[in-house]
Amino acid sequence: MPPRARQAREIASWGPNVNVKIPVTNTRGESSSELIQQLSGEGIPLNVTAVFTLDQVRDVVARLDRRTPAYVSVFAGRVADTGRDPVPHMAAALALVHVHPKAQLVWASPRELLNVFQADAIGCDVITVTNDLLMKLPTCGKDLGEFSLETVRMFRDDALRAGYRL
Repeated sequence: MPPRARQAREIASWGPNVNVKIPVTNTRGESSSELIQQLSGEGIPLNVTAVFTLDQVRDVVARLDRRTPAYVSVFAGRVADTGRDPVPHMAAALALVHVHPKAQLVWASPRELLNVFQADAIGCDVITVTNDLLMKLPTCGKDLGEFSLETVRMFRDDALRAGYRL
């Protein structure tokens, strides 16, 4: 038995609420599609991760057993890091994922609080959010004039702490 399949089965045995995380490829760039099909066919819930392209999304969804729950984690933040708008990309991924009755799309690797609202606007199923993004929630809807003044005061305080005097 290949080690990845053995490891996945062991992790799946930890409990009924466990989804086994499988990268879309291995480190040599070889597709994990056969492993995904095998494990999903055995009823093992998966989180297929490190997905970037719509072709990868299509391939993953095609390999998932329709009776088995799964997450497809598209790294929208890293897609945005390449200069591409993640919103149309993720909307297209959502349409592809929702062909499967038990699959959900994960907006992974968000970069800014705006991504939470973007994910919600397209109806994305799940978004991973880091603590630093959660800490920005109080700024939602904040008056921009007040925010500007706070920022100018922060600049001044930083300069004073650094010992700058003019």
